[in-house]
Amino acid sequence: MLVCAPFACFTHLKEIRMKANIGSIDRTVRAVLGLALIAAVLLGLIGPWGWIGVLPLATAIFRFCPAYLPFGISTCANQRHH
Repeated sequence: MLVCAPFACFTHLKEIRMKANIGSIDRTVRAVLGLALIAAVLLGLIGPWGWIGVLPLATAIFRFCPAYLPFGISTCANQRHH
């Protein structure tokens, strides 16, 4: 039976760093979309599902999209991973 202290079993995993993988255009689109959805909720134009706009806004702020990682995608001009 394997017994591990919290997180001790995961020490063999590679460290995942939040390296920027969102370029300028991608970042702008995400920020505008996120702000538009949040504004629409606050103005009562759409229902609470519009709070999902926090996700694209957060990825724009941090310039990092975790969904891009498994595919090696980067929209940064100097780091394209095709």
